[in-house]
Amino acid sequence: MTQCFFSQNNMKYVDHKDVEILKKFLNPHARLLSRVKTGVCAKNQRKLAQAVKRARFMGLLPYITR
Repeated sequence: MTQCFFSQNNMKYVDHKDVEILKKFLNPHARLLSRVKTGVCAKNQRKLAQAVKRARFMGLLPYITR
């Protein structure tokens, strides 16, 4: 099993303003990818989901793409 992206890079906080990192975990339709596909641990997946929601609310990420 591979190590979590955030644990591997020693990131304790998933920043909602760091859009480039958040985009890695979204599919082409701007939906969040599952833990199985990304390899993120459960704790950081929850933080990631919250960060994506905040970034969408602030207008940094789209809710959907066409």
